[in-house]
Amino acid sequence: MLDIMADPLAPATDPGLARAMAKAEAGERLDWADAETLYYKGDLHSLGFLAHQRRLALHPEPVVTFVGDRNINYSNICVCGCKFCAFFRPPDHPEALLISREELTKKIDETIRLGGTQILLQGGHHPALPFEWYEELLDFISARWPEIHIHAFSPPEIHFWSGLYGLPVREILRRLIAAGLDSIPGGGAEILSNEVRARVSPNKCDADQWLAVMREAHALGMKTTATMMFGHLEEPADRLRHLFALRDLQDETGGFTAFIPWSFQAKNTRIDAPPRTAPSYLRLLAVSRLVLDNFPNLQASWVTMGPEIAQLALFYGANDFGSLMIEENVVAAAGTSYRMSRDEILATIAAAGFRPAQRRMDYSLIPEDTIVPSDQ
Repeated sequence: MLDIMADPLAPATDPGLARAMAKAEAGERLDWADAETLYYKGDLHSLGFLAHQRRLALHPEPVVTFVGDRNINYSNICVCGCKFCAFFRPPDHPEALLISREELTKKIDETIRLGGTQILLQGGHHPALPFEWYEELLDFISARWPEIHIHAFSPPEIHFWSGLYGLPVREILRRLIAAGLDSIPGGGAEILSNEVRARVSPNKCDADQWLAVMREAHALGMKTTATMMFGHLEEPADRLRHLFALRDLQDETGGFTAFIPWSFQAKNTRIDAPPRTAPSYLRLLAVSRLVLDNFPNLQASWVTMGPEIAQLALFYGANDFGSLMIEENVVAAAGTSYRMSRDEILATIAAAGFRPAQRRMDYSLIPEDTIVPSDQ
């Protein structure tokens, strides 16, 4: 393993920075001023050292996990029209699609053959499907493949359905759970700032509504993940507001299993933004690990940053390598097309000095002798 533990902290001459670094090193909770000081002024290598120390305090074992799953987009039809999205199509577009049972069956069967244990289902804000369509979809999957964990939909989809069908969010969730939904991914968070969301996704639920859906899901005993897509039209302070909003809700509910930040991909979108550099990604990741002291897990994003930077992220606070990602369409539509096989993920984690382990959504480990050895 890279001996990052032996690296000394860079000396801080700024009193505020020295104080924030000392609190982070001691494992104390950071306030807004601490987080702002570290994010704006902290030396990148010192932030990495502090974040890695925190990661080891939470997970002292030399293990890096990943999940075997597939992103299945059941539809690309959406009336949101978010400026950052290159994947959606309006309802009457010739490329609009809605998945068939035959195509879904083929995708899930292949996922299982490749050792997958989970599928992620996401679509757009479809204005015409009855709510029973989603219930029947979940029922079909859970009945035919009871071993598959269904990690599906997102707070914006659920909030949209609440308005479309005139049902409370809790009732929407109760019916989805009854039909087979196991957990909710943190999609659609973008930046949890209403001012930013008004600029990039004005037709989508606002930050408070996103958080409210997650609060209801947690109240029903469901575990979820949280995400951040950064590097579009937000300011650095907006990213910090996002982290503190998540930390506050986690203090309240304890329902998040992991945080996953990734950088915005601008190609084919309506936002002109430069690509995020590796240092900017690693800086945010490290500060996220230090601020989110109540989040047990942090995922690296090889899908947007590539395998080399994701490997380096394992020393900037991340303890999880994310997903095998047998299929991914949304990020790919924005021009990013990194791919990794199971063997490549295993080798990348091992080359960093960690033991790779496949997990479930709740981060329980899957015994190695039960994992299907087939690769892509």
